[in-house]
Amino acid sequence: MSTFRRLMRLYFRDIERVGEPPGPDTRGRVIVSNHTNALIDPILVLTDAACEISPVAKSTLWSIPGLRWLLDRAGAVPIVRRKDTPDKDASANAATFDRIAQHLAGGGNLLIFPEGTSHSAPQLAPLRTGAARMLLAAEQLRGGAPTFQAAALEFDARTDFRSRCLVLWGPVRRFADVAGDGEERVRAATALMDADLRDLLVEGDTHEERLRVARVAELIAHDEHDRSLGRWSGIGREVELANRALRTVDPEVIARVAERVDAYYAELDKLGLEDAQVVTGARTRVSERDTEPRWVRAALAPLAASGVVLYALPYFIPRLVARSQDPDAVSTIKLGAALLVYPLWMGGLVAGSLALLPPPLSFAAAAVAIASPFAALRWLDAWYLRGREATPEQLARLARMRAAARVAIDEARTKLPS
Repeated sequence: MSTFRRLMRLYFRDIERVGEPPGPDTRGRVIVSNHTNALIDPILVLTDAACEISPVAKSTLWSIPGLRWLLDRAGAVPIVRRKDTPDKDASANAATFDRIAQHLAGGGNLLIFPEGTSHSAPQLAPLRTGAARMLLAAEQLRGGAPTFQAAALEFDARTDFRSRCLVLWGPVRRFADVAGDGEERVRAATALMDADLRDLLVEGDTHEERLRVARVAELIAHDEHDRSLGRWSGIGREVELANRALRTVDPEVIARVAERVDAYYAELDKLGLEDAQVVTGARTRVSERDTEPRWVRAALAPLAASGVVLYALPYFIPRLVARSQDPDAVSTIKLGAALLVYPLWMGGLVAGSLALLPPPLSFAAAAVAIASPFAALRWLDAWYLRGREATPEQLARLARMRAAARVAIDEARTKLPS
C-alpha cells in the first residue's frame, strides 16, 4: 500500500482526515463508503486505514487490460451486478458471498460501496443491502462479532489534479447490536449505514443547492480563520440541516441568502479571486500550505523550468484522454493515463540521454530527466495557489458584497427553530 499512498499524495495536493480510521489490529470489519470518484475512492480509503482491507468491486473491472493485476494485488473481490449481467442467475454470487463470509468470520476486512456505482449526484444514492447481508452471513457462519464503519469522501475539485480531499470516518458499529431478525435486521443495518454516511457528508437536493451550502460553509469557516476541509465539512452539514429546516418555515430568507451568496461568488469567479483574499485583504491568494522558503524555490527554478519544457506534452495527454470519457471517472482515467505515459516518457528521456550524450554529461541529463518533473510540480502548485492579483478597488467592492451575504446568512440563523 505504500506505493498507492505515494500516488495519492502525488495526485492530491492535500489529504485531510476527520475521525478515527481502523487501526492495524482491526479484524472482521466492513467499511462502507460513498462513491463519486471511481477507482480513486477505494485507493483513498484503503491507504488511509492502517489495517489490510479487501475491496469489493464490480466484476466487469477484471476485463479491463492491466486492471486485473492491480485488483488482484489489492485482494479485491469481484461481484456480478444485475445491471452488468441482466440475465444473471440468482446464485451467481453465492460462492462469492460464501468466500466473503469466511473472510470476515476469519478476521478479514472488506470495503464496499453500497450505492452500487460511482456517480456525481449531489447526494447519497439509495444503499443496497449487500453489505448488511455480508455481515449477517459472517455472523451466522461462526457466530463471530463483525463490525461496520462508514468512511465518507469529500473533494474540493473532484476531477482536478493537485486538488484536495477529505476522508471522514464514522463511529464503529457492532452488527450484534442491530435489532431484528432476517430481512428486518438487514434493512435496519443498511439504514444505519445510510444514516452514518449522511451524517458525514455535505448534501443537497440539486447540484446548485449543494454548491450554495458549500459556499455558505466556506464563508463561515473563513471568518473563523480555518481553511481546512474538515472544518468546512462540519459547518457544511450544519448549514445543510438549517437549509432544510428553513425551506418550509421561511423560504423568503433562503431566497435572500441564495441571491446574495450567488452574486458574491459570481463576482469572485469573474475576477478569478477567492473568498480568503477578501477576508484578509490579501492581493494574492492566501495559502496556509505554501510555507516553503523563497530561497528553496529560487534554487529549484532552473530544474523546474527544465521539467516544464521536458514534460509539457505528457502533462496534457492524461487531460486530453479523460476529456471524452465517463465524467464520473475523470480522475481515475487521468491517474491511469499518467501512470502509463510518465514512466514511458521519463524512460525515453533517460535512455536518450545515456545514448546520445557522453559521460558525465549523460548522467547529469538523466538525473535532470528524473528529478525535474517533481521540481516543476512544486512550482506549479505555488503558481496555482498564488492565483490572480486583486486591486484594492476590487477587494473593497467584494468586501461589501460579502458583508451583504453574511447579513443574509445571520438573518437566516435567527429564523431557525430553537
